[in-house]
Amino acid sequence: MEVKVEDNNVAKAIRVLKRKLQRDGFFRDMKKNRFYEKPSAKRKRKEAEARRRLRKRMRKQQQF
Repeated sequence: MEVKVEDNNVAKAIRVLKRKLQRDGFFRDMKKNRFYEKPSAKRKRKEAEARRRLRKRMRKQQQF
């Protein structure tokens, strides 16, 4: 990932970098990997995420 610093504006470059990392899911992964997660808990979390994505997709289809 690359962020260009223009006019020595480092603060703006840091904000852009943080936004890119947030969109990429970097902070979420770091938080997730902070502690060990049992395989059964990981499986349950992934299934819950899949259900959440499915419900979101179904809601979007119903709007159209």
